[in-house]
Amino acid sequence: MEINEIEKIRHSLAHLLAAAIIQLYPDALPTLGPAIDTGFYYDFDFKTPISDKDFEKIENKMREIAKHWKGFERKEISLAEARTLFANNPYKLELIEEISNKGEPITTYTSGTGDAEFTDLCRGGHADDMSKIPAGSWKLERVAGAYWRGDEKNKMLTRVYGLAFESKEALVAYETQQEEARKRDHRKLGKEMKLFTFSDLIGPGLPLMQPNGMIIRKAVEDFLWELHKDKGYSRVWTPHIAKKNLYETSGHAAKFGEELFRVKGGDEEFFMKPMNCPHHMQIFADNQFSYKDMPVRYFEPATIYRYEKAGQLSGLTRVRAVTQDDGHLFCRISQINQEVNTIVPIVRQFFTTMHMMEGYWVRLSVRGKDKSLYIGEDDVWNQAEEILENAAKENKLNYKRGEGEAAFYGPKLDFMFKDAIGREWQLATIQCDFNLPERFDLSFVNEKGEKERPVVIHRAISGSLERFMGVMIEHFAGNFPTWLAPVQVKVIPVRTNHNDYARKVYETLKMNDIRADFDSDDENLGKKVRSAKNDKIPYWIVIGDKEVEAQVVTLESRDGGQLGQMTVDDLVAKLTQEIKERK
Repeated sequence: MEINEIEKIRHSLAHLLAAAIIQLYPDALPTLGPAIDTGFYYDFDFKTPISDKDFEKIENKMREIAKHWKGFERKEISLAEARTLFANNPYKLELIEEISNKGEPITTYTSGTGDAEFTDLCRGGHADDMSKIPAGSWKLERVAGAYWRGDEKNKMLTRVYGLAFESKEALVAYETQQEEARKRDHRKLGKEMKLFTFSDLIGPGLPLMQPNGMIIRKAVEDFLWELHKDKGYSRVWTPHIAKKNLYETSGHAAKFGEELFRVKGGDEEFFMKPMNCPHHMQIFADNQFSYKDMPVRYFEPATIYRYEKAGQLSGLTRVRAVTQDDGHLFCRISQINQEVNTIVPIVRQFFTTMHMMEGYWVRLSVRGKDKSLYIGEDDVWNQAEEILENAAKENKLNYKRGEGEAAFYGPKLDFMFKDAIGREWQLATIQCDFNLPERFDLSFVNEKGEKERPVVIHRAISGSLERFMGVMIEHFAGNFPTWLAPVQVKVIPVRTNHNDYARKVYETLKMNDIRADFDSDDENLGKKVRSAKNDKIPYWIVIGDKEVEAQVVTLESRDGGQLGQMTVDDLVAKLTQEIKERK
């Protein structure tokens, strides 16, 4: 089934939902009902609140109505007719006025006859035959609150979500995936494993890293720097605030508007930085570079701040304090290919290590037809797009062109990765930028002794450390590989008389920079082992009479079961190699 066909089915089911609601709740006012990636939703202004307990009744009504529906009849109506038809619905009237003011045709779509007839204000895109929608391929999912037009100043409506897929089997597969996602929810695991927390006194969307979480975060950050340090990058540091003028010059003040945090210092007004790039422009501008110095590469894992609405915040994946593994490369147009060919292997190595390369793809985001939406000369755009596409081919990237998906300042490569349960995440990105060098009047001296404008390449590998950490917790379901695990091995003496030798083993592991834990509780062995398993620790060693006598340890693995006896030196060598190679 083509994507556009499933979208038509999903949109048609939104109409069917609205028709059922109107019959069951005559005083409810329907507003908007689009298709979405997993199905559809429709927002209603209910006089009588509903819940998921009402779904069976609503679904039965939808099936009853669907028996009398087939196609949809389009009709173009006048403004006066539209006002009359939807006279009792202020939401539809608001939409009608907007459509009219834009000079667009006002269209309605009707399906069914008699009691099953339903007419809605709509632009179109419906199934040709509702009777051909596979049985069991759709269902209502949940209800949620939603402000009218997404504006928190407007009235809160009730959004009814539905799921719809190509077949019953596809729906079941999605629900199974969602059940697994609930088990892996990083908010749940993060709390259980003491990785991060939030505080009402600090504020929503501002995560605090617990010691265990900081170990993981630091390991990822160190890995990212290790991948860059021998490729010409220099680390820089920039402050968390800057004068308003900086963001007015960069355009971020206009772009982010109310998302900017404002800080007052005496009579001066500052902003918390929403992006690192304007700061890096100032570092470049303070130097007198020539063509011999190009490219110039800056690396900074720095925290930026944006005011996300409270309702949009979600654990670590949507926060107000975002730490980007940011890199900005200042180069000539002729060097873009070279730089992309340096970045792609970094992306590939990072996500191969994270076991996320299988099923990846890349969107080559290029300009759309309306060139007025983008800045920069046509020849520069054409050259940059061609260079990115050639780089994608040279690096054998699984890429697709995304027409109209470019940023206004340049084309880009967006990397899409799947986690362990098949969910897709946009993480790494490589972006060409002609805008900021122009705004900040950046230049270097070329071979002719003339000023030449550089191109800036923005690149992020993990995306942001917070979001990536949330993705990673769910990807591994908390079962982190040894190099990332907060505790890499647990030392478990069978009884208290084995503690002295066990502690020596523990101290040896610690001296070799292996993150070890010592279980000195006076509990039975089974309980201690269960505790290690529940804590998702990669390895544990059991020490009893035989181990003390032979001066060895018995190693067990979370993933591989019992691995047998070995000397302490062999244990250290095994774990050290596994950690170093990030297996």
